[in-house]
Amino acid sequence: MTELQNTGATAPDLCIELAKPDDYAAVGDLVARSYLAAGYFDDPQHAYLDVVRQVADRAAHCEVFVARQQGHVVGTMTLIRYGSRYADIARPGELEIRMLAVDPQIQRAGVGRLMVQAAVERARALHDVDTVSLTTGADWLGARALYERLGFTHRQERDWTVPGTQVHLVVYTLKV
Repeated sequence: MTELQNTGATAPDLCIELAKPDDYAAVGDLVARSYLAAGYFDDPQHAYLDVVRQVADRAAHCEVFVARQQGHVVGTMTLIRYGSRYADIARPGELEIRMLAVDPQIQRAGVGRLMVQAAVERARALHDVDTVSLTTGADWLGARALYERLGFTHRQERDWTVPGTQVHLVVYTLKV
């Protein structure tokens, strides 16, 4: 599947599709800008921001999607299967959402919601997937509220701390 159709009314001109190699630099920069604008990182040279910019490698192992509006990449997410080296929390039967980001200039316009809904649609199309999982920051209240509105459940027993840091992450799942 290369394109996920938008069924929402918030952004009718939004197309969610697999990223193309020409999109990779924009995808990496978008994730980094989004994370910095949200205050997830203070330092634009943080090592994790280098990781999110390695889109070509990620795309070789996972599905990297973009949300395109009027031809511009305005959002992105990576969908990861259990067993992938990019999986942080995926268990058998789960499709993990990682690196979900929306252009800071259009956040809260429904793009993130539509992307999560597209991920759920993608999971439903996979015969061996019955759950969508994701990790978010414990204090990232806007993201947490979005996931809860979409029916995701906080799985406190799966929460974790990034090794070598004080960053506490929470896990959400949704049965599909």
